[in-house]
Amino acid sequence: MRDQVVVAGWALCWGAVLSLAISCRFISAGEPSQHSGEERVDYAIVITGTEMLEGAYADAHSVFLTRCLRPLGFRCVTSTIVDDSEAEIIKAVRQALDRTSLVIVAGGLGPTEDDVTRQALSSLTGIPLREHPELLATMARRFGVPVGQLRANLRIQTEVPVEGDYLENAHGTAAGLVFETDGRLIVALPGPPRELRPMVLERLVPYLAEKLGTRAMGGLLKVRFVGIGESAISDMIDRRIDVPDDVTVGSLFEGMRVDFYFSVSGSTSEDIARLDAVKEQVLAELGDFVYATDTTSLESHVVGLFAERAQTLALAEVSSGGSLAAGISSCEGAAGVLAGAYTAPTETQLDRLLGPLDEPTASDAAAGQPLIARLSNRTGADWTVYVGPERDDAAGGRVVDVLVRQPDGVLQSHVLTARGTGDRARHNRTTQLLDLLRRCVRQ
Repeated sequence: MRDQVVVAGWALCWGAVLSLAISCRFISAGEPSQHSGEERVDYAIVITGTEMLEGAYADAHSVFLTRCLRPLGFRCVTSTIVDDSEAEIIKAVRQALDRTSLVIVAGGLGPTEDDVTRQALSSLTGIPLREHPELLATMARRFGVPVGQLRANLRIQTEVPVEGDYLENAHGTAAGLVFETDGRLIVALPGPPRELRPMVLERLVPYLAEKLGTRAMGGLLKVRFVGIGESAISDMIDRRIDVPDDVTVGSLFEGMRVDFYFSVSGSTSEDIARLDAVKEQVLAELGDFVYATDTTSLESHVVGLFAERAQTLALAEVSSGGSLAAGISSCEGAAGVLAGAYTAPTETQLDRLLGPLDEPTASDAAAGQPLIARLSNRTGADWTVYVGPERDDAAGGRVVDVLVRQPDGVLQSHVLTARGTGDRARHNRTTQLLDLLRRCVRQ
């Protein structure tokens, strides 16, 4: 029988406290089985984070890493939390290398002044860093500016070891780094759990399997959900999905987006067929909430839906602060989809931005929606979306009115419940809006 372990923590990400959790089911709670010809791999973990040392939040990285790597033949021999300083990181990694030839460092790869892991490991190993052209191009595309206009604190995240490798980050800006020196490996991972956890499963495990000859996850199925909670998905899987006992199940959620991972240790056709059977069942039961079964982001999925139909989109945002336009514009292919975007802190200011309607029609007047009509008129987009300000509803909660004008001129009105505060609320609202667009376009 599989044991179930749930680890919950709070992560400080982009200045906002986001709720994340990991849930993994394992084949056995005992020692990991070793397949023929494999040696156990010892490794050490170094976690950087002054906040953890001050008790602001707990270290969930060590638990996640050990739970993921243990069934694959890895044994953690030590785990250390250190302050965000070059000297402390160098000291901790040097001590870890006295015990093992593989050290995994988590945190300190971001754009702020206290993100010094990159420089510390370069100093420790004597391996210089260089900007990687592909990472530079990806960063410039993400922020919608030429490479030459990228800020220095963004460009530094594209620096990788001259001797070693890097791990792509599909969920953030900082790539994982691999320093290789004297037969020893030091792997640095980004700190935010929403970036670290997928990187471990999708990039680090395959890399270590190839590099060290350890057991890889023979098959990995990733299913991405939106509009449904992690507990509801887990309950449906428990009740309705036939998951074989030797399939490891893990989940990661941030706000209103949930990823589920299904993996098997083998890679035979029978192993892959079992994952395919799980995938078919999940899609049959929960397909309405699934937007990808790979690493495609929700933003990229929505852009893809418009691109497939050769349709364009224009946005006017108040309460979402332009976050919807920012998310969409960072995706490949966005230039052919996003016809225009307007953002203002109030509806009155947005009204001034859009200006008067050049040629109002009877239908526009009848609909009583001059603002979204002007947005359509200004941009010529097939779809236009207006995100209004927050307001109180009858029950005393906070809601946001959203208008969606379809290519046929039909106007849809939606009311979204405001969830969270500050940056967390904006992230949740962006997810709600993307899910709304996903559903509207698929109708």
